[in-house]
Amino acid sequence: MNWRGQPLVSYETVIKLIGGTTTNKGLSVAARIDEREYEKGIKFSDDDMVQLQIQPHSLHPKWNYSILPRDVGVHETS
Repeated sequence: MNWRGQPLVSYETVIKLIGGTTTNKGLSVAARIDEREYEKGIKFSDDDMVQLQIQPHSLHPKWNYSILPRDVGVHETS
């Protein structure tokens, strides 16, 4: 319901709070609202899902994971 005590009362508030995020290592975050409409009900086949390279995180792996690019480990240097 809130972000560090700030009520999330509007999209503008959320965008400003996300956009103000930084880390000690120098990561900064940019955020914007995507107002495009997307088709609902798109289904993915089991084969499509198997091809995803999902890397679960150690903390709550069902909720926290990374989806790796498809070509990870494919390129070799000669």
